[in-house]
Amino acid sequence: MNGYKNLNAALESYAKYVIQQAKANLTKDVNQYGGNKGGGALYNSLNYEILENSEEFIVDFLMEDYGIFVDKGVKGKTSTYPETKQALSKFQYGSGTGPEGGLRKGINKWLRKKKFQFRDAKGRFMSYESMTYIISRSIYNKGLKANLFFTKPFEKGIEKLSRELYAGFVKDVDNSIILGQKR
Repeated sequence: MNGYKNLNAALESYAKYVIQQAKANLTKDVNQYGGNKGGGALYNSLNYEILENSEEFIVDFLMEDYGIFVDKGVKGKTSTYPETKQALSKFQYGSGTGPEGGLRKGINKWLRKKKFQFRDAKGRFMSYESMTYIISRSIYNKGLKANLFFTKPFEKGIEKLSRELYAGFVKDVDNSIILGQKR
């Protein structure tokens, strides 16, 4: 970022803070989202880029596509509980906008990866297909509660960023005026 060294430092600080806090929030929910103390596709995909053109600076946060659903939650098809954060989500199962069978494929893949199986009343292991059906139907009908693993640090970082951005920009302008006077 030509000539905006302090502004760039403020943006870098903000982006690193958001990613670090989002990863920390995910590790708190390790069991719920299939991570393994810092592992997992969502955790490992969290990153950022700082983009610049002649008119603006953009901090672009990157993550797996499903990260937005984990963060914002998803309303269920038949029941959404207004007292939970999922009711605030714009996403809903059964809206017809998502891929057909996407939830079941994801659940089945996760179950097989974790080698997780329920037992029936007689103590026998259930098939992955049966477990996939039971779990996906429950999620489809009840929805997913919002985690806000990304939203909370993003918003908190904005408060912190505004002061640092202002200070960095002022320093960069001061430096450019001083450099201009020396020429």
